[in-house]
Amino acid sequence: MKSTYTELKQQAFEANLEIPRRGLAIYTFGNVSAFDAERAVFAIKPSGVPYESLTAADMVVLDLDCNVVEGRLRPSSDTKTHAALYRAPQFRGIGAIVHTHSTYATAWAQARLPIPLYGTTHADHLAEDVPCTAVMTAEAVEKDYEAETGAQIIACFSARDPHQTPMVIVGGHGAFAWGKTAEKAVYHAVVLEEIAKIAALTETLNSQVGRLPDYLVRKHFERKHGKNATYGQ
Repeated sequence: MKSTYTELKQQAFEANLEIPRRGLAIYTFGNVSAFDAERAVFAIKPSGVPYESLTAADMVVLDLDCNVVEGRLRPSSDTKTHAALYRAPQFRGIGAIVHTHSTYATAWAQARLPIPLYGTTHADHLAEDVPCTAVMTAEAVEKDYEAETGAQIIACFSARDPHQTPMVIVGGHGAFAWGKTAEKAVYHAVVLEEIAKIAALTETLNSQVGRLPDYLVRKHFERKHGKNATYGQ
């Protein structure tokens, strides 16, 4: 029987292959999901399957309560985190989520520090530091770890717009990014790792460096994301 989710699974499959291709993960680390808002389902990488062995047919389709709609394999262990974000009102409009343990972004997460806005490369993509969530409490871990990870991220965005800041690092854990499409979500994950790397190198060269002045932040962010955006590189 032909799948009714072929296109959605293909989107998730192609985006997942970008993770090792872009150097964002080793072995089976990381995952991407693609969301169909009209049908309220998402396709995600199966758990523990090496990227080189993946096929589009392997993608698992679930509803927002994490019930398997289609798929023969076990979905990613991070499935409940993805579902929590898709359900959250402030995340409405996102079409895909990426989770990685990319080296530099994860180092900042383990240091439990936001990634500072030091330069225009960062400002071209977001107008604030990359936020870092709090480290999960023992009580939260005992509840439902993956769902609580989603709750951590949602809490971190209670006073910020996830469409303006399409990335976060989870304290002690790793990186998440999202976008309107699977392709854009992967793009943001790649940008997050590059920003994290540049910021780390910047601090090794000048530990006293300050935040990029606001007028430069505004200029670079608005020319790419403002209502009169003109920039494209």
